[in-house]
Amino acid sequence: MATGKNIRTWYNGQWHDDDIAIIHAADHGAWLGTTVFDGARFFEGVAPDLEAHCARINRSASALMITPTVTASTMVDIVWEGLRRSQQEAPVYIRPMYWALDGDQSGIVPREGATGFAICLEEIPMADPAATVRLTTTRFRRPLLESSVCNAKAGCLYPNNARMLMEARERGYDNALVLDALGNVAETASANVFMVRNGEVFTPIGNGTFLSGITRARHIANLRAAGYTVHEAVLTYGDFHNADEVFLSGNMSKVTPVSEFNGTTYQHGPITRHARELYWDWALSEKA
Repeated sequence: MATGKNIRTWYNGQWHDDDIAIIHAADHGAWLGTTVFDGARFFEGVAPDLEAHCARINRSASALMITPTVTASTMVDIVWEGLRRSQQEAPVYIRPMYWALDGDQSGIVPREGATGFAICLEEIPMADPAATVRLTTTRFRRPLLESSVCNAKAGCLYPNNARMLMEARERGYDNALVLDALGNVAETASANVFMVRNGEVFTPIGNGTFLSGITRARHIANLRAAGYTVHEAVLTYGDFHNADEVFLSGNMSKVTPVSEFNGTTYQHGPITRHARELYWDWALSEKA
C-alpha cells in the first residue's frame, strides 16, 4: 500500500502515471533485500538539495555492492521532467531507488552491473509546522558498520527502525530517541535530532552508526550562518533531559518540534521556530 497518492513512476526509460510493478520475484533485491533509496522533497516550486540526495543514492548503492547506473545530474533531469509532465503543484516525495537483479555464483553477492532503477513521485503533504512529537527510550540500538550497512540508506536497515517505533507506540509515545552501541544518543527511529541548551544548538556527532542527513547538514549551515553556535557532540539521554528545546530533522518534514522526552517537557521554542524559518528562506531562495 502506498503512503501517498497521485503516484508517478519512472522505469525502463519512461514515465508511467501509476504505481507500477517494477521488481520481479526472483530479483536479488526481492529475496535478499539488496535495495537502496533516497528521498527529496518538492514543495512551493522548489526541490531543495535534490542533487545531493541523488548523489547519495549512488553512494548507498556502492555500499551495498549494487552498481550505480544513473548519474546524479541525470536523475535530477528525470525528476524535473516528471514534475513538469504532471504540472505538479502539491508537495511531492521524490524517491529514487536501486535494487540488485542477480547474484554472483554464490547467489548472495550482487552481480556487478545487474541493477534495477526507478524513481517514484508520490504526493505527500508537508507536516503541520505546529505539530509536535513525544519521544521515549528504546532497548533497540543503532548497529555498527562492522555488523550492518550503516553507510547506506538501505531498505534492509528499516526493520530495526520499525521495532523502535513500535516499542515507542506501545508505550504511548510517537517516536524513540535511539542510542548507538556505546550508549550515546545517535538519532530517533526516523530522523536526526537536535537539542538547544542556553541558546546553543547541539546534535549527535556522526560516528558511522547513523546517516548524518542532508537536511541535518543544511540546518547546521543555516544556523551557523545566522550566528548560532552549533556543536556536533557526544550526547546522552541526560543531556536531552537538561535541554530547553528539542527538534527532529529529516527530509520528510524538515523540522519537527519535540514536546516531551520521557516526562521532560519542552517548549516549541524560538530556535526551533527559527530553524524552520531559516530552512524555508534558504529553500525558496533557490526559486530563480
